Amino acid sequence: MKEKRKITVDDEDFEVIMERNGDSWVVEIEGVSFNVKTEGGESNSKQTRKRGGGKRKLSGKISSSIPGKIVSLNVSLEQIVEQGQVIMILEAMKMQNEIQAPISGKVVEINCQSGESIEANMPLVVIEPLDNKD
Repeated sequence: MKEKRKITVDDEDFEVIMERNGDSWVVEIEGVSFNVKTEGGESNSKQTRKRGGGKRKLSGKISSSIPGKIVSLNVSLEQIVEQGQVIMILEAMKMQNEIQAPISGKVVEINCQSGESIEANMPLVVIEPLDNKD
């Protein structure tokens, strides 16, 4: 049975579709499927899903988990953005993906431009939270 889950890899959140396949999982991220083996045999994934009750601090660093091409860059340096705002459109595997701001804040670093091909895990944009003590 396929399950939709939210996972975090290197402080980046992803919505994935997971399905058990024998002793491994087929995990689909942004249209790309991966076969993932777990160590330690069968476990109840629901039990380990949440640990602790504290809020997790979201990172303002934006990168892509897969290589692709920047179709459009919708922000500029020093621009104030809101969490969920579309920062850029990334084309990967012939699919266009909207990349959203993970936090509200100010754009302090841009390491890409429209039309540029990017590598996986390349830092693209950095957003600094505005909740600084003035």
